[in-house]
Amino acid sequence: MTDTTMARDIDAIIDDFDLLEDWEDKYRYVIELGRELPELTDEERSEANRVQGCVSQVWLVADRLNGSEAGEHRVGFRADSDAHIVRGLASIMVSALSGKPAGEIIDFDAEALFRRIGLDSHLTPQRSNGLRSMVDRMKAEARAAL
Repeated sequence: MTDTTMARDIDAIIDDFDLLEDWEDKYRYVIELGRELPELTDEERSEANRVQGCVSQVWLVADRLNGSEAGEHRVGFRADSDAHIVRGLASIMVSALSGKPAGEIIDFDAEALFRRIGLDSHLTPQRSNGLRSMVDRMKAEARAAL
């Protein structure tokens, strides 16, 4: 199993977004976050791991992790995409959800995160739909872990 804890801390990402004033800089930052994601293997870039509902190719791998408490189910995520911005958006979601208990993943308010960093009003409808598809898939993987 590949390390799923390599993603940046989501609070640090939010702070970085707050420091950037224009959206050109924010888009560059999203692309930079995507470059930091470890690439998936050719085997992991399978149809079974492809996120449906995304215009770009997006793959998501969920790893069941040992919980720190008895009965706790944690899920780690790794993601990849063939599009730079989408890969960065995947990195944000991996940072927000990877390694969390399944219940927290299921209850996570992705829309609030998107609003907090301004993604809700700066993404094309296709990217917004794809991002929601990715979050839905992450929540489905968390439900399966329970």
